[in-house]
Amino acid sequence: MAKLDHRGRRVKILATLGPASREPEMIARLLQEGADAFRVNMSHGDHETHAATIAAIRAAEKEFGRPIAVLCDLQGPKLRVGTFKDGRAVIRHGSHFTLDRNPEPGDETRVCLPHHELFGVLHKGQRLLIDDGKLRLKVIRAEPDAILCSAEVGGVISDRKGVNVPDAVVPVPALTEKDRRDLSFAVEHGADWIGLSFVQRPEDVAEARRLMGGYGALMAKIEKPSAVDRLEEIIELADGIMVARGDLGVELNPEEVPPLQKRIVAATRRSGKPVVVATQMLESMIESPAPTRAEVSDVANAIYDGADAVMLSAETASGAWPIEAVTIMHRIAAQVENDPGFQARLHFTEVRPDATTADALAEACAQIAQTVTVAGIIVFTGSGSTARRVSRERPPVPMLVLTPSQRTARRLALLWGAHAVHSKDIGSFEEMIAKGKRMALRHGFGGAGSRLVALAGVPFGTPGSTNLLHVVTLSGNELKRSGDKDAS
Repeated sequence: MAKLDHRGRRVKILATLGPASREPEMIARLLQEGADAFRVNMSHGDHETHAATIAAIRAAEKEFGRPIAVLCDLQGPKLRVGTFKDGRAVIRHGSHFTLDRNPEPGDETRVCLPHHELFGVLHKGQRLLIDDGKLRLKVIRAEPDAILCSAEVGGVISDRKGVNVPDAVVPVPALTEKDRRDLSFAVEHGADWIGLSFVQRPEDVAEARRLMGGYGALMAKIEKPSAVDRLEEIIELADGIMVARGDLGVELNPEEVPPLQKRIVAATRRSGKPVVVATQMLESMIESPAPTRAEVSDVANAIYDGADAVMLSAETASGAWPIEAVTIMHRIAAQVENDPGFQARLHFTEVRPDATTADALAEACAQIAQTVTVAGIIVFTGSGSTARRVSRERPPVPMLVLTPSQRTARRLALLWGAHAVHSKDIGSFEEMIAKGKRMALRHGFGGAGSRLVALAGVPFGTPGSTNLLHVVTLSGNELKRSGDKDAS
């Protein structure tokens, strides 16, 4: 069996699978080059194709002996205009244009807007962005059956182009009927994470969690300005956050997105939950074998900010250079994390532990790793909460997470610094120390003479009982024993 030891970097790479990358051989190569988790985009393809993709991921997981997270990303509602007489029309700059409820094909003066919900929420002065912001309309007058606008930025408009409404909370649910079917499919096929699109308010997250029925973890995608207004509440209800810069970049001015990204990453880090930075990270590599310098800096900045994972979208799903995109992202991450100033930059975000024994011990782990030379931190956990607490501290050494739960091990594939191993449960302190040493050696966490910090809870197997911290030293005897077969 092929084996992937811990990669020597803390940030994770989330790669989207699609026509260019979903074959088993490509999935194996992406893993070898640095991918830690895979995104399945439910906006494209059918359930049969997605089922085959997930099965291929699980086969690779078995082949490489490494837990892999699968994130099924729901499409969410899409607001679109209707159709035009000639399939398209030209809206002149400064002209008036009406969005109405008349289903007749449109022209250069009007078009149907087949979303009755919008007619009750839009007001004078609010904006409508069409075709990813290529056309910009401002509301002059909103009536029950028609919205009269002026074209701040005109241009060509064609059938069923998307509409963004940045200045209002749109009264549509985050989950469409398609999303509900896709969510049921994802749960049935063992998705580790569910990506929830079009989040506007905490209630959207609560509804999705109710439908999940306790299976999988929920990642709320922040892509609407209204979600930013209630960010802390959304973080509290979600299991993780994705900075979905695509729609954020449409609905906000471009210069507003970078500071907002930093704010979202910092707020999520303080919660101890994973945060993913996504969209257009290496966009030019859809067609080019090398990224631009600006793209490299973009990826590097997200890593300096302490994001748990950086994501590739079309670069790996449909681009011409999927392997190269993962390779260069891995190289960028390794270079940044080897920067002597990296650790100091990570701690620009101040993270305060909660007043609990578990948080105090997690902070102590990081302090020990900064004070004395240790090769890593060993965490024993059932639910993954202890690992998240340690990861929140962003310690200077990697973390070996031993868990009896395969579901937890897979989910932690998106957690900063965590190398998760699905291992049998332990029953005593002595067994914990012995097993921790063996597994540390087996997975490349130091050699004979190396010191590690072990963190666990007694009694073992009791959720929320983290209360034990122990510094261990690896010896030649463990080195010999680590070669023996150890059920994991």
